[in-house]
Amino acid sequence: MNARVSNKHYSYSVYADRTTAETFDRRRFGGPIGELVAGAQARVLADFVGRVQGRVILDAGTGTGRAALLLASGGARVTGVDASEEMLAVARARAAEQGATIKFLVGDVHALDFPDRSYEVVVALRVLMHSPKWRLCIAELCRVADQLVVLDFPSKRSTALVQSLVRRFLYGLGVPTEPYRVFSEAEVAEALQRSGFRVRSVHRQFVLPIAVHKAFGSQRLTAAIEGALDRIGLLKLFGSPVTLVAERCVTS
Repeated sequence: MNARVSNKHYSYSVYADRTTAETFDRRRFGGPIGELVAGAQARVLADFVGRVQGRVILDAGTGTGRAALLLASGGARVTGVDASEEMLAVARARAAEQGATIKFLVGDVHALDFPDRSYEVVVALRVLMHSPKWRLCIAELCRVADQLVVLDFPSKRSTALVQSLVRRFLYGLGVPTEPYRVFSEAEVAEALQRSGFRVRSVHRQFVLPIAVHKAFGSQRLTAAIEGALDRIGLLKLFGSPVTLVAERCVTS
């Protein structure tokens, strides 16, 4: 990726900060709702990837290595790539604590330094939303994946749209924030199809914003509310974040 873009885009500078890296997991997955989010992420990843033992997997935009560690614990041969040395330092320390053998490398998801179809499965969580060139990112993920690509993103049809617009406005005023991008499932599916992949399964997490559930601080209440919203069809319409798995199309 062009260095001028990487120097200017917020995602490179924000995650290069040591404090951000060291507190990321606590802020994202701390507390009862954070634990609920982490557990759901682990289950969805396991369901989408299927058999893990012995598979060669790339965790692109690995951050602090949460997905990489989950996959390695199941017996996968995992490589984690991230642009932030600070995030990778946390990932390497966690892997050492858990006795996990994972290769962590500095790299950019817009220009992965691997041959075509060199990984059976490629995972990219919380990557598209912060990517300055998301279509290029998807093309690279698909290029190095032989079988499956698993990725997630906040939905345009969810409350994340409002938050993203507010953040973009504040960022334009010079307020330090992360003006992330939201997506429609259709545009992501189209980008995958252009690279020879088709969506196989989709998971949607919450109708209400995660911040609202964290304010309640009750897994039982969250499960009850989201279960009710799911039963009346709102989760399918407005659920976010969206996680999907896409498989390489069979070519003749």
